[in-house]
Amino acid sequence: MTTEQKRQLVLEAAEDAKAERINALDLRGKTLIADYFVVCSGNSDVHIRSIAEKIQDALREAGERALRVEGFREATWVLLDYGDVVVHVMREETRQHYGLEAFWQNAPIIESLREQASDESRKRAGSEAGRD
Repeated sequence: MTTEQKRQLVLEAAEDAKAERINALDLRGKTLIADYFVVCSGNSDVHIRSIAEKIQDALREAGERALRVEGFREATWVLLDYGDVVVHVMREETRQHYGLEAFWQNAPIIESLREQASDESRKRAGSEAGRD
């Protein structure tokens, strides 16, 4: 499985689990840690675990196993390390506190399909309102 396929599978599984603010940070050429960080939010410990499980299940079905899983019991920040793709499932307040996106601010962000669709809907609504 290519890195891009793995990243896409993670994004789709996170969307299926109703994760919020799903972003993939493109770290290629910026660090040796990983090629992508996928960062998303959940609104409760149950939701965070559910998102992490959905991602693990999707990748397991594709023959991929996490090298490391951290924080599952506490469920304020679950880290799923797949080598080239590292997934961070966080409570929104934890995400704001640690600011991974700000730390990697020079990394291009690949938004989830749901976020892209939402942006397109807002743009269309704005252009339609301008025609009235």
